[in-house]
Amino acid sequence: MEIKVIVGDIAEIEADAIMVNHFEGMESLEGDIADIDRALDGAISRLIAQGEIKGKPNEITIIHSLGKLPSARVAIVGLGKQKELSQDKVRGAVAGACRLLRQKGVGGIATVAQGAGMAGISAEGAAQAAAEGALLGLYSFRKHITKEAEHGDIKQLTIVAADKTESPRLERGCNKGKVLAEATNLARDMVNEPANYMTPGDMAGMAAELAESYGLKLKVLERKQMQELGMGALLGVAEGSRQPPKFIILRYRGGDSAEADMVLAGKGVTFDSGGISIKPSRKMGEMKGDMAGGAAVMAAMSAIAQIKPRVNVTALIPATENLPSGSALKPGDIVTAINGKTIEIISTDAEGRLILADALGYAEKLGAKVIIDVATLTGACQVALGDVVTGAFGNNQGLVDKVIAAGDEAGELIWQMPMYDQYKEQNKSDVADIKNVGGRYAGAITAAQFLAEFVGDTPWVHLDIAGTSMSEKEKTYLVKGATGVPVRTLVNLVLALAK
Repeated sequence: MEIKVIVGDIAEIEADAIMVNHFEGMESLEGDIADIDRALDGAISRLIAQGEIKGKPNEITIIHSLGKLPSARVAIVGLGKQKELSQDKVRGAVAGACRLLRQKGVGGIATVAQGAGMAGISAEGAAQAAAEGALLGLYSFRKHITKEAEHGDIKQLTIVAADKTESPRLERGCNKGKVLAEATNLARDMVNEPANYMTPGDMAGMAAELAESYGLKLKVLERKQMQELGMGALLGVAEGSRQPPKFIILRYRGGDSAEADMVLAGKGVTFDSGGISIKPSRKMGEMKGDMAGGAAVMAAMSAIAQIKPRVNVTALIPATENLPSGSALKPGDIVTAINGKTIEIISTDAEGRLILADALGYAEKLGAKVIIDVATLTGACQVALGDVVTGAFGNNQGLVDKVIAAGDEAGELIWQMPMYDQYKEQNKSDVADIKNVGGRYAGAITAAQFLAEFVGDTPWVHLDIAGTSMSEKEKTYLVKGATGVPVRTLVNLVLALAK
């Protein structure tokens, strides 16, 4: 979809539909919506008086102009109470309106900068939210569906600036929103792919495409190189699969030095059967999405390379399948990670922390100043926080606060979980340095404590996206399937740390 900014009067724009907003509790119409109401002979005012238009969040009312305006339809988008407005509510409202208009066969939409100048939302922020909302809300994954879609695509979104002085700010916001949303949709595409189309080799191939498109440096470690580095935890997980593991390294250099200012590590289990500790068959097909952390990290790098912050960022993605076979890792086995720590395997279904152990150890060897890892790590985190909030665990409160703030800006909610030393007791092994499962209770925390063993004193945050990586239904700018969480959070964080 093309997104552009023009200068003009929304009431005079010719499009399949124009989009204006209304706030809950507003007694009179002002500005653009008032002008359009007059052109429609008071149709909007009458619907408000009749209670059909209330301005509640995500309420959408479509009125046909019947030739009274250059545009065929007017969509009145509810933004809720003005004092409670946020960029995320704008994203959601625009997404919902775009989806409804697509169902009506609309091909082109023009909109005002929804929410600009209200509740602290700048013109740039409003344009960014509109671009993100439209692109995220209209996303669909139809690669393997041969039947044509019931409705055509919306091909153009035009954001209308009131004057030339406002136009540059809207264009900056529009461009940033487009980059962030397209990166998020890239992650969605990767996670939605079936596992036979997104193998470790396919992930490495995608990394190569991103490197070529955006000027990133790529290195892919093969099994022999992993053996030389002592990545016994990752290689142990890979033993059960015929698909060779890949350790993907993507580098963006925006800083003056060659140092790894920031490392983003993402879990890349392209299919997780549980291994010998096999999962129940119900919903096992969803385990194609166990590489959502790796996909998010790779997609974030594509956005970072386009925005070009003055900071060096390295992405590490250990990619493998976790399958049962005669050569697979077994409960009771002991493996040795890249930092020399020995790990007793209690469950082969706790594989994500094993491959991340080697990734985090590798980040330490790079001399990373900051490490963020992203993983669909534990069902325990999903039990604790559901599908609304990502769990955050860390060893540096300042960094945790910045991650949460970056998530708030993106509308990707994050909740800090405890990391008290007492939880470490559950991970103690009688036969190795550590075991990979700490028992039934506090499973998300003990998994995070396991990862903490491989980062040393480096400031580090672990994001458990087990609950937030997928959505079971359509809501605001999320659609059913992969969400792309936390691509936009990661980009926001990198931009904040680059300042």
